[in-house]
Amino acid sequence: MRKIRMGMVGGGRGAFIGAVHRIAAAIDQQIELVCGAFSSTPEKSKLSGQDFFLPEERCYANYEEMILTEKTLPEGERMDFVAIVTPNHMHFAPAKMALENGFHVLSDKPACFNTEQAEELEGIVAETGLLYGLTHNYTGYPLVKQAKKMIEEGKLGKIRKVIVEYPQGWLATKLEDTDQQQAAWRTDPTKSGAAGCVGDIGTHAENLAEYITGLKIQELAADITAFVDGRLLDDDANVLLRFDNGAKGVLTASQISVGEENNHNIRIYGEKGGLEWRQQEPNTMIVKWLEDPVQVYRTGMGYLCDEAAAATRTPAGHPEGYLEAFANIYLNFVSQIREFQAGNKEIKFDYPTISDGVRGMKFIDAVVGSSKNNAAWTAL
Repeated sequence: MRKIRMGMVGGGRGAFIGAVHRIAAAIDQQIELVCGAFSSTPEKSKLSGQDFFLPEERCYANYEEMILTEKTLPEGERMDFVAIVTPNHMHFAPAKMALENGFHVLSDKPACFNTEQAEELEGIVAETGLLYGLTHNYTGYPLVKQAKKMIEEGKLGKIRKVIVEYPQGWLATKLEDTDQQQAAWRTDPTKSGAAGCVGDIGTHAENLAEYITGLKIQELAADITAFVDGRLLDDDANVLLRFDNGAKGVLTASQISVGEENNHNIRIYGEKGGLEWRQQEPNTMIVKWLEDPVQVYRTGMGYLCDEAAAATRTPAGHPEGYLEAFANIYLNFVSQIREFQAGNKEIKFDYPTISDGVRGMKFIDAVVGSSKNNAAWTAL
């Protein structure tokens, strides 16, 4: 028994999401950061490694050097998996190289720069038999797992309507023209890909809707806009959805909704009842019934399902949220690595996989294509 060893690509000084990944990985004391190529600038990568108290020889100038060098180390020293926390255009190449050299991969979302890369990566995962996870972290919340279980058990009846929203307001001005690094790459088509808002947070909304309901979006009609003058990618999206069981839905994602923070939320309605969950108040879920009174579900309570209980980290009434949900993805992924190392290839733990990554990329393509075609219905 030992900690699972992690290498990191990206996430150096000044990178928001890198710190999130490191905190999430550390929460359960199951993972040890042992090496990294933390920046496209070799000197910055080295300095970042110093920040994390890593040996100088394990702080690499680039991901190629890291992967090839780590592969030569004794099995008892080398990294077990690579966490990729770069902008979108830098997801595919290190993931591909890591898998082809025998390392599992956990990547930030969306999976790749475009669908072609995601499908190629799906083939590499199948060919190598290694593990690939994607940090759609909202699936890690306890009450999201409770909602999923209730729908699996048919408690809401056949699902009829899904409304999923992700409004933000941080890009209501042309922030990318300042020195704001996070805004700059997300609005740059050479780094973000075919979509801005849709790729950044719209894919979270798509993934959450499909994860909780167990349904697949079959086709959609989308209208996306770049409201801020001179912006090269969309900052607002409005999408009608048709699911594979006949349910209908609405998905909205926006980064110009002034005053909104990260108001990711979902409402699902079936024949017998409905539920509502909001990311900004993640310890509460409202459940509504056809005849009975409204119920309030709370994280940490004994009436929750086993899956929700397993994802809960603090006693009832203690706030837990974003970092803990992220940690649940990490914990499940490294638990699966332990199964893999023991010779068991069956997926036992709940985390987003490469198939979710391909779905996300196809969602982006369908939304962008539909909007260009005057919101025509487009298959996903």
